[in-house]
Amino acid sequence: MTTSATHQPLGALWPVSPLTLGGGGIAGIWGETTRQEAVQTVQTAVEEGINLIDVAPMYGRGEAESVVGEALQGRMPEGVHVTSKILLGTQSSDETLAKVRRSIGRSLDALKLDRIDLFFLHSNIIPNDYQFPGELAEDQHRWSVTEACFYEAVVPAFEAIQREGIIGAWGITGTGLPSTIMEVLKGEAKPQAVQVIANLLDSPGAIKRFPEAAQPRNIIRTATESGVGVLGIRAVQAGALTRAIDRALPEDHPEVLDYHHAAPFRALCETWNLDPADVAHQYALAMDGVDTVILGVKNREELLNTIQAAKEPLTAEQIEAIDALGLRKLAT
Repeated sequence: MTTSATHQPLGALWPVSPLTLGGGGIAGIWGETTRQEAVQTVQTAVEEGINLIDVAPMYGRGEAESVVGEALQGRMPEGVHVTSKILLGTQSSDETLAKVRRSIGRSLDALKLDRIDLFFLHSNIIPNDYQFPGELAEDQHRWSVTEACFYEAVVPAFEAIQREGIIGAWGITGTGLPSTIMEVLKGEAKPQAVQVIANLLDSPGAIKRFPEAAQPRNIIRTATESGVGVLGIRAVQAGALTRAIDRALPEDHPEVLDYHHAAPFRALCETWNLDPADVAHQYALAMDGVDTVILGVKNREELLNTIQAAKEPLTAEQIEAIDALGLRKLAT
C-alpha cells in the first residue's frame, strides 16, 4: 500500500489516513451486522487506502479483533497499522503489568499478529483524591486509574512491553477528567497519541461520567501543542448526528437527548440536500488538530459513503453555518 498525499503524521508516529476504521461498528455495537459483512468491510477499508484499524477486546467481547484477524489472516499490508486497548483499574504495579500482558496476549491471538502498533489505556485518569458523583464512586477503582497509579504502574508497564517490541507505541483515551488528561499530555511521560471527542456538539454522550465540562477542543489543542497525535472519535456522536439512531434506546438516554438537540443541524443539512452523517464526518475532519477520524461504520455501504464524503470537504461558509446553530455543549 502506498502512502497517499492526503496522509499526515500522527503526532511523531507514522503517516495516517484521514479516516481510521473503528472496531465498534464491525463488532455490532452501532447496529446489526454479520461476521462476513464485517470481514469484507475491513478488507474494503484497506483496499480504499485506510491505513489504521482501531479495535479493542471490549468491542463485542473480542469480536472486533477476531474480525480483523479473519479479514487479514495475520498479514498486515505494508503501511497498515492496528491499535488495541485495555481498561485498567487502580492496582499495584505487579497486578497492572500482569493484566496488561494477559490482555495483549489475547488480543494478539485474536488478531493473528505478534505486535500491536499502538496500544491505548482506555481508563479514566483522575487525581489521587478524586471521587465520581453518586453511585459511580463505588466502583471507580475498577475503571479509572489515579495519577499515582498511572505514573507508577501503567506507564512503566507500557514502556516495558514497548521495549520488548510487543507494542510499537502507547496512548490514552482522552474521555476522562479533562484537567487531568491535559496534565498528562503536557507531562514528561506523555503518550504518543490520544483519542478525543471530535464532533460538532462537543459531546461525549453516554461515556461522560464526570460533572465537569468535557472540553474536547482544549484537549485537542493541548495534544497538538505537545506533539501528541490526535484520533477523533464519535464524529456522529453514536448516531445522534445521523438521520435516525439505528438501535433501540430509552428516551432519556444521552444519545437520544443529543439527537433531539441536533434537530437544527439535520434541518440545515436538509437545505443542503446532504446526509447529516456525511456532514458530521466532514466537520470532524475539518477540526483543527485532528489527525484522523475513527469511523463507527458497520458495513461496506456506510464505509464507502463516508469515504466519498471525506473527499468533498465542507466550505468555510458551511462550517460557519453549523457553528452558528449554537449546538456546542460548552458547560456540560
